[in-house]
Amino acid sequence: MKTIITDALCPFCGCLCDDITVVVEDNRIIEAKHACILGSAKILGQCRLGAKNIGTHRTIKEPLIRAGKNEDFREVSYDEAIDEAAKILAVSKRPLLYGWASASCEVHEKGILLAEELGAIIDNTSSVCHGPTGLAIHEKGMPSATLGQIKNRSDVIVFWGCNPVHAHPRHMSRYSSFARGFFTGTGRRGRKVIAVDVRKTHTSGVADEFVEVQQGSDYLMISALRAILSGHTDVVPEKVGNVNKEQLIKIIDTLKSAKFGVMFFGMGLTQSKSRYKNIDNAISLVTELNSFTKFVLMPMRGHYNVTGFNQVCTWETGFATSVDFSRDAPYYNPGETSANDVLYREEVDAAMIIAADAAAHFPASSVRHLAKIPVIQIDPHWNPTTEIANVVIPTAICGIEAGGTAYRMDGVSLRLRKMIESKHPGDEEVLEKLLKRVKEMNLQKKT
Repeated sequence: MKTIITDALCPFCGCLCDDITVVVEDNRIIEAKHACILGSAKILGQCRLGAKNIGTHRTIKEPLIRAGKNEDFREVSYDEAIDEAAKILAVSKRPLLYGWASASCEVHEKGILLAEELGAIIDNTSSVCHGPTGLAIHEKGMPSATLGQIKNRSDVIVFWGCNPVHAHPRHMSRYSSFARGFFTGTGRRGRKVIAVDVRKTHTSGVADEFVEVQQGSDYLMISALRAILSGHTDVVPEKVGNVNKEQLIKIIDTLKSAKFGVMFFGMGLTQSKSRYKNIDNAISLVTELNSFTKFVLMPMRGHYNVTGFNQVCTWETGFATSVDFSRDAPYYNPGETSANDVLYREEVDAAMIIAADAAAHFPASSVRHLAKIPVIQIDPHWNPTTEIANVVIPTAICGIEAGGTAYRMDGVSLRLRKMIESKHPGDEEVLEKLLKRVKEMNLQKKT
């Protein structure tokens, strides 16, 4: 028997496309209509039983425990795995809870409660991607909009240090460059698209103008654009970041002539030289453009709910990420309390990695320390972090096998729905049991 689910959300990237039609047969997803190639691969490939040999991900079937890093895993029950994880965390003096980007907001809430109970550091993947964006917003705020407003109104679009053709395949067709909106009925023909990057990309290939800025010179180029915008063209040298002055003047003329402009930016801006000051400067540029026209700014967030953790963590602690509870109150200081930094300095003595893969993406020095300490992994799939974990707890896949709330890259909350049944519990259920067990152990220590 086939079931058709319409208007489903795609749990892949920050676009959170909500027009997916999913076909389910015998508790297996056999088709994902309208999804991009990446979203479709995730929705179909994550089916634990596979569908027409589409599934390629190596999923974890049962909870696993091993005594040492070089020992073999043995299958255990969920209660035994959760009990072992609770023991590791309860005896730890400085635990780290990291990940959260591919989990629901309800899971984030439970994770923050667990961090508070443990006096742990809790951090998510934004600390190594759009963390600098948060720092800049702290200082300046950010003139922004929803993707719906951009689709319906934007006529000038800048992609700076990002490549949505690869990273967010439906972004340009659904929300920006090619989208036909209420006031943008001509779609791509009615828009001017500028791509700024250190090299040619597939996104620059479909832009009207490509600006090839020298690596690490983004701050200088933004400063030059601000000088031209404020009428001080004479102080700008003939070349800034290897970009000709004439091209900079042309860009400003284009930005000023917009009826509604938007600048999308990615890790090419947040993780290059000057880091958060790049974003700080870009916010100032966009703010100054609003003296001439309507202009907004938006980060191109990666994982589908990396924004959601920043939202929930801010509600609960006052800070977006990298929060340390060891002082019995939330403490935040990126560079000191960020996951990668505490691992590099070998400060933590246990770690829980959930809905992320630190071993695949952190520097070798940080991963080496992870390999020395007890690691708990909560994830549906086998990945490099599994190789160094002591306890592995597989869970239902959020957005496919479990429901929940997620935040799109523009800060709009959407509801993920459960599409198929799973024999595995969800992340929320696992964290509830883990939190309960840790509380019991802490109470025993006090008595």
